[in-house]
Amino acid sequence: MNQSRPTDSNLSLDAESALSDPAAMIAQPYQLYVERTDPTKNMARYYAMSIEPTLFGEACLTRRWGRIGAGGQKLVHHFRREEEAVTLFLELLRKKRSRGYRPRLHSRQGPLP
Repeated sequence: MNQSRPTDSNLSLDAESALSDPAAMIAQPYQLYVERTDPTKNMARYYAMSIEPTLFGEACLTRRWGRIGAGGQKLVHHFRREEEAVTLFLELLRKKRSRGYRPRLHSRQGPLP
């Protein structure tokens, strides 16, 4: 016969580790979509980034880029802490803005890719 005592979930090791883990949840959503177009050079590029949590409690920075209307490329970075992902996110944003990428102007072309 099983005579184990009931456990209090507030005292279990799992509850304590979940509360002390800083990467358990993303504090706020980070998403960016910018474009760079120059008809004289036949240039129409997009760059998109987002930070999302993984199933393992890490922060994941996903980058997508390419020609507008095409599939493009994708690169995923995994970080133990959200702050590391945000640092890279902001660094990449500064670089893209310095190269002429700007938020998409509103148009009737439909939803974003």
